Amino acid sequence: MEDASIIILFLFVLFLLLGSGVWVGLALMGVAWVGMELFTTRPVGDVMITTIWTTSSSWTLTALPLFIWMGEILYRTRLSEDMFRGLAPWMAPLPGGLVHTNIVGCTVFAAVSGSSAATLTTVGKMSIPELRRRNYPEPMVIGTLAGAATLGLMIPPSLALIVYGVTTNESISELFFAGVFPGIILAGMFMAYVAIMSRVSAKWNPDAEPPMSLGQRLANSRFLIPVFMLILLVIGSMYLGYATATEAAAFGVIGALILAASQGSLSWSTFTESLMGATRTSAMIALILAGAAFLSLSMGFTGIPRGLANLIAGWELTQFQLLMALLVFYIILGMFLDGISAIVLTMAVVEPMVREAGIDLIWFGIFVVVVIEMAQITPPIGFNLFVLQGMTRHEMGFITRAAFPMFLIMVLMVFVLIAFPGIATWLPENIRGGPS
Repeated sequence: MEDASIIILFLFVLFLLLGSGVWVGLALMGVAWVGMELFTTRPVGDVMITTIWTTSSSWTLTALPLFIWMGEILYRTRLSEDMFRGLAPWMAPLPGGLVHTNIVGCTVFAAVSGSSAATLTTVGKMSIPELRRRNYPEPMVIGTLAGAATLGLMIPPSLALIVYGVTTNESISELFFAGVFPGIILAGMFMAYVAIMSRVSAKWNPDAEPPMSLGQRLANSRFLIPVFMLILLVIGSMYLGYATATEAAAFGVIGALILAASQGSLSWSTFTESLMGATRTSAMIALILAGAAFLSLSMGFTGIPRGLANLIAGWELTQFQLLMALLVFYIILGMFLDGISAIVLTMAVVEPMVREAGIDLIWFGIFVVVVIEMAQITPPIGFNLFVLQGMTRHEMGFITRAAFPMFLIMVLMVFVLIAFPGIATWLPENIRGGPS
């Protein structure tokens, strides 16, 4: 009963601060401060400073700003235009036609970005005008882009997986390995949905693409060479054990700068804009992580995580029942918080439950990322929905309805992961990439 009262107090203070417009990171610190003042006799200021410094100076976290910077650089290049030109000849003959460029383009860019928002804006700024010009159904254009852009959270280098790894003290490299097959399978499920809808929808009547010979397709494929070389540099160096996640991120930044320079997109203005954009995003995530670390410590003093873990253990839930409860919990939480905030806010409580239930934490990281991908396209705080609204000027209701089938596919993906856990665990168990 005492634990319940403390939890209610924490939630009241948290939502009071968030509702008043306080930044998420500062709101977490505020809740932690209240908890420390009420339930401990330790000097709160000293504890807060030590915790924030320890979290902020984590070497593992170094990969985060580097991957963000790489995505910012690539966003300012002609990469989206080149990807469309390279992918279109191969996607056009498939059932569903060029809508597949949304999905494959997001999958490819996710492998060099790590950010859902960067993936969405980079691919969407090129594909939306082209698909509209060819008379593809608008809901399908918008929906597939909203859903496929979330692959930036799954396919390495994933910012969400880095944050999860730092929060749970798991290997970043192994989490990256674990995200490869689930990301590809989810992309395949999106493509299967497009193919089916192209056959059954009465509104599917796009303009026909001019036929291309094999030689012309291969010639257009040369536009994909730079991005695939960058993927090979970043992901390949980790998988082959030549680089840690942080070193691979540094390689990625260098590769992105070279790519931008070779395209003539690199100027002092774009360089400083990308650097400042990465700094702002990194500072925001670092503040959230610091606040979450302080909150975790504060909650540890109250004994709430341990008490809840024991309570859940007493219920004797099966692993499946626990995962279903967490699925619903994260879907509801995702309606009000972005994915990274949801991860850092809940892991102090959720991690002990998961360990107690005997669930592999690498696998659970992929489970959580799939669920927070849903948060990107669920109102009222679905970030991808807001980005798409700014790009397309559609009403939020239209964009939400267009993205809803993608949400259902992600729910299906959760059950696929539960039924076949080896999808996420086989690669990290068989390819050890060294320290993260």
